[in-house]
Amino acid sequence: MTTAETPTPTSAPAVTPAPASAPRAFSGARTLATAARVLTQLRHDPRSIALMILVPCVMLFLLRYVFDADARTFDSIGASLLGIFPLITMFLVTSIATLRERTSGTLERLLALPIGKADLIAGYALAFGAIAVVQSLLATGLAVWGLGLDVVGSPWLLLLVALLDALLGTALGLFVSAFASSEFQAVQFMPAVIFPQLLLCGLFTARESMHPVLEAVSNVLPMSYAVDGMNEVLRHSEVTGNFVRDVVIVAGCAVLVLALGAATLRRRTA
Repeated sequence: MTTAETPTPTSAPAVTPAPASAPRAFSGARTLATAARVLTQLRHDPRSIALMILVPCVMLFLLRYVFDADARTFDSIGASLLGIFPLITMFLVTSIATLRERTSGTLERLLALPIGKADLIAGYALAFGAIAVVQSLLATGLAVWGLGLDVVGSPWLLLLVALLDALLGTALGLFVSAFASSEFQAVQFMPAVIFPQLLLCGLFTARESMHPVLEAVSNVLPMSYAVDGMNEVLRHSEVTGNFVRDVVIVAGCAVLVLALGAATLRRRTA
């Protein structure tokens, strides 16, 4: 009897790797299922929805009337902040929401199912990206038609950059959640990831006037190109080569960070 039992455990591990490697191929159906699950969970979390959708609008509203005596100041920085606010809010909410899935064991249970890491990351990105579309529409509409933001270019180009910025914030949030073990630690990543970009993106002073070392650093930060893209729409009526460059860089950074997020997705919770 003992000799008959010996082949059974040795044959079981040989069968296990085959199905484990198969689900690694990307599947649109599994991605949509993941996105639907995340959106269902967010629907029961009105505070997170309010933070993602309403906070950028509230911040733009306050900013407009902070500079009530000088509307030109709002015109000069409002477009830049229209891209920065969605990035920051999506970074915060995405990093905390994803971390909850890690620490609660939900992510580990999902990875035990026949689903690939790319499916999970793409599903999360699709769910939060859908919210980013709503957020960008509301913020851009409020800034241009509600608060009178004066732009030379098309408001639809502002919307495009705002949406890409929100998606970049989503990608960054998914990525940094892999390195945090608590929600407090996830929030602590904001000074490390967001604040340096905020200081060096050209919002407070032209990047060309910075110290050469800081200017070189700003040239590799995605938020710099988000602000540049908004400024291109603010100043030019046509689509410029610099605008196309800025949009491609922001979109490319979002895709790259999402790929890094999939690579750092761990099977076991911390």
